[in-house]
Amino acid sequence: MAAATDLPTSASLAETIKHDYRTIALVLQGGGALGAYQAGVFEALNDAGIHPSWIAGISIGALNAAIIAGNPPKHRVERLREFWQTICRPPLLPMWSTPPLDPSAWELPWLNGLSGWAALRALTEGQPGFFVPRPFPLLPWRASPTTASWYDTAPLKATLERLVDFDRINHKTAMRVSVGAVNIRTGNFAYFDNTEGELRVEHFMASGSLPPGFPATEIDGEFYWDGGMVSNTPLYKVLSDASCRDSLVFQVDLWSAHGELPRDLAEVTSRAKDIQYSSRTRLITEFMGMRQKQQRVVSDLMALVPEEHRHDPAYRRAEIYAGGALVNLFHLIYRNKPYEGHYKDYEFSHGSMQQHWSSGMDDMQCTLKEPHWFARPTAEHPFITHDAHCED
Repeated sequence: MAAATDLPTSASLAETIKHDYRTIALVLQGGGALGAYQAGVFEALNDAGIHPSWIAGISIGALNAAIIAGNPPKHRVERLREFWQTICRPPLLPMWSTPPLDPSAWELPWLNGLSGWAALRALTEGQPGFFVPRPFPLLPWRASPTTASWYDTAPLKATLERLVDFDRINHKTAMRVSVGAVNIRTGNFAYFDNTEGELRVEHFMASGSLPPGFPATEIDGEFYWDGGMVSNTPLYKVLSDASCRDSLVFQVDLWSAHGELPRDLAEVTSRAKDIQYSSRTRLITEFMGMRQKQQRVVSDLMALVPEEHRHDPAYRRAEIYAGGALVNLFHLIYRNKPYEGHYKDYEFSHGSMQQHWSSGMDDMQCTLKEPHWFARPTAEHPFITHDAHCED
């Protein structure tokens, strides 16, 4: 980690952050049922008095973003909990309550079995307030972009409309909100941003419309799928648009790039998902870090140009590539539990949700115990990253 100046104390951390950074961004990745980890991270930030000015999400991250931005600050954690308790309530009888808090017990075979059973029930029965199986989805005369899926997400639309105030999201003084989706017709990635246009429930649902499970979402005559099909993190959007502002970024990922060597086909499937969805995150982080450093170098060099030469066309062209912003990026990554399988992203049991939420809170709280990490970067090291989590 790079050295930094003006180290804050824990007692004044929230005030120091507000003073040192013009943008505080919360970047939320896709990952289905694992998204409760993001809710735990947010609760810890909220308890510490650190309030994001910008929230960007993809897939389940976009749904969490809607709940956070679409409620008053004092009700955000409460509404997040209501959302997760709604979509994680078992369809019939609870099969298990909470996995054991003692990690030594996680290897018990019955835990793996119950977790797998909860995932199977999600596939066959759906999840209340989220999605339900579509009857006879393969019938040809039912073909339509909005019905070509295994599940109907009408319950999710009703849940979001109940828990989210979209007028608040679109208010001119609101927190900035960006969510990503893929235009099916063009194959291009698209961001929907409340600083550029009105965001409706469809924009958030489009970001989570993962085929073939969920149907395409129509917005103004175009159809969209889950943004994670192209990029599972909106980090690029945040750092590109905030290139001239000193920024503190919390990137909350649900897939770990590091893992054990798989020993069977189930583990192969699980490990493949981790690599598929985390590799882009690492690539984008490294690319944006290099880009930010290059912009800073160009900016510093331009400051050496005498005033009489600053109207030269070459100088004007260089201005496009210059940037003096400082970025402090915290990378919080959910770590798999031993009882979880390849189905972890659609295992919506209430017990697993509580574990995911608790892990997010623990990781963020441990990070907040290191106030010197939050100091503003220096001109020599304009882009700092921290891989932050609690040790077991």
